[in-house]
Amino acid sequence: MPDPDTILLDISRLVWRRWAGRLPTGIDRVCLAYLDHFAPRARAVLQWRGHVRVLSARRSARLFALLARDNPGFRGGFLAMLPAIIGTGDHGTRPGQIYCNVGHTGLDHPALSRWIAARGLRAVFLIHDLIPITHPQFCRAGEADRHTRRIRHALIAGHAIIANSAVTLRELDAFAKAQGLPSPPQLPAWICGPPPAPIAPPRMDRDWFITVGTIEGRKNHVLLLAAWQRLAQIMGPATPLLVIVGQRGWEAEHAHAMIDGDREHVIEYGRADDATLAALITGARALLMPSFAEGFGLPVIEALQLGTPVIASDLPVFREIAGSIPTYCDPSDGPGWLAMIQAFCHDGPERVRQLSAMADYRAPAWPDHFAAVEPWLAQLP
Repeated sequence: MPDPDTILLDISRLVWRRWAGRLPTGIDRVCLAYLDHFAPRARAVLQWRGHVRVLSARRSARLFALLARDNPGFRGGFLAMLPAIIGTGDHGTRPGQIYCNVGHTGLDHPALSRWIAARGLRAVFLIHDLIPITHPQFCRAGEADRHTRRIRHALIAGHAIIANSAVTLRELDAFAKAQGLPSPPQLPAWICGPPPAPIAPPRMDRDWFITVGTIEGRKNHVLLLAAWQRLAQIMGPATPLLVIVGQRGWEAEHAHAMIDGDREHVIEYGRADDATLAALITGARALLMPSFAEGFGLPVIEALQLGTPVIASDLPVFREIAGSIPTYCDPSDGPGWLAMIQAFCHDGPERVRQLSAMADYRAPAWPDHFAAVEPWLAQLP
């Protein structure tokens, strides 16, 4: 591994999302894992609208401590540091240092690429997905153009690229070829969440299924909500609950209206901490993931770790990370999903098969990730 002070760790995403009071997303969890791993030998990098600051070792350690998951005093502590951060410079950056950005932060702004080039840094980016490029219909207006800039800058300014899956790397290679851009050295390395601790499920008046993810078009909540309307007609009082965990997103007004119109069978958690989420997954008949596109799929891994069956869209990345354990369905096949959910209300053959197959499942773990990343970084020219 490079010398202790050679890692310049970009923590901008963690700072700005923590300031806004957001719960960690999948990308945030990756940023936190890199912070936990590299903090003892890293300097903090902060960017804001093209302005880049590198903190001293002392101030970096102070900011890293403020970002600890259970630290309630972040806002006050960060405000106290802000004048010094604004007035700081590069604090000893030198050519050849590794600059590590695992949150896509600032990649759409050309100033970051100029800063990397001017200081001769070896930039390492972790790419989570190309969904705004491959599936722009599910993203905010303008996001496809912004993400195209991010990926172009990552390929041009990057000394090396880490991807969360082999599927993401294949999409990245296809993008690079289509754009006529170079492909720097690349490494696929699965990501993961914190290992969920066994926890007793909550008490509810009936069985439930769970889906996890921001309520947006890409996650296909409408398919599930339509299935539940039909289930209620078929099963009446025996209809299981649909537990939805995720913040309300964009261009999903139809799904929002369907949720608001069925509080008898749908429970919505806009926010859920790790313990609550683990408990809800543990007690569910199955995790439902009918997404049209995914960059990875942490809820699938969490469910399999907790012994909960998974019904998921037949996406290449789900097959990469979970193999043949889940039950796969076409995300456009509403009747097929309805039939499978009905089957999982009981311990039929397919649910029993999954429960048996999970006995041999080994989830990815952060030590495995960094065991691949560390020697690879050490060999970068």
